[in-house]
Amino acid sequence: MKKTLLLGCLLLVLAPVVSYGFFNLPPLPPPEEYGNLLINRTSEKNGMKPVTFSHWIHRQEHTCRVCHFELEFNMKVNTTEITEKTNKAGLHCGAPGCHDGKTVFGHEKPHCEKCHNGNRASGKEKFAEVSARLPRAGFGNKIDWAKARNKRLIIPAHYLTLKPARDVKFTNKLMLEAEWPNVPPAYFPHKSHIQWLDCNNCHPDIFNIKKKTTKHFEMARILKGEFCGVCHLSVAFPMDDCKACHPGIKSK
Repeated sequence: MKKTLLLGCLLLVLAPVVSYGFFNLPPLPPPEEYGNLLINRTSEKNGMKPVTFSHWIHRQEHTCRVCHFELEFNMKVNTTEITEKTNKAGLHCGAPGCHDGKTVFGHEKPHCEKCHNGNRASGKEKFAEVSARLPRAGFGNKIDWAKARNKRLIIPAHYLTLKPARDVKFTNKLMLEAEWPNVPPAYFPHKSHIQWLDCNNCHPDIFNIKKKTTKHFEMARILKGEFCGVCHLSVAFPMDDCKACHPGIKSK
């Protein structure tokens, strides 16, 4: 009985180590490739190399809201029906203010290989200059994008043409109790997310609009790309940075 009780107490003390050590975090690519995607819904079927898209290049100029709300790109790669025809019609990447041939290079043949190169590391030669002038972080691109914006080292546009009457000022910070014993709660700050996203990027498809009504919200599912894992596995800072969400945690 005493041995069982002692073992139980030991497991409670080691719970943070057990719980976070249990999860198999996906390996991280090099900083210059973190957030880079290969868009290949129909490219190779039509005799073209996949399109390379770099989040770190584009987020200097536009917030996530522009692409994932105004331009109607789905959050999951290769699920948006992008074609050369839609781009040339002024949709998706070809929207006015983007790759329209005026603001940025368009979809004429001399420019095809700038995007259709099939190389996830495309543009990495520019990364050293970008990372050198922006605040450092420990994971992902090793760039603290929120701090870079707050310090106005980057001023990404939050709108193209679809601008509401006023910006959302919702600043509530949610405390999310952890399911594991001795693991401190996670905190979700609306303020820092609204700087980059629109409310409907998360609600109601990813999270129920009401607090504590999202079912099966747990780390195992997050690491499968659900909930926070939609962004915080491949674009926003990765799950390796436990303290970013669980500030009270003492171990990974």
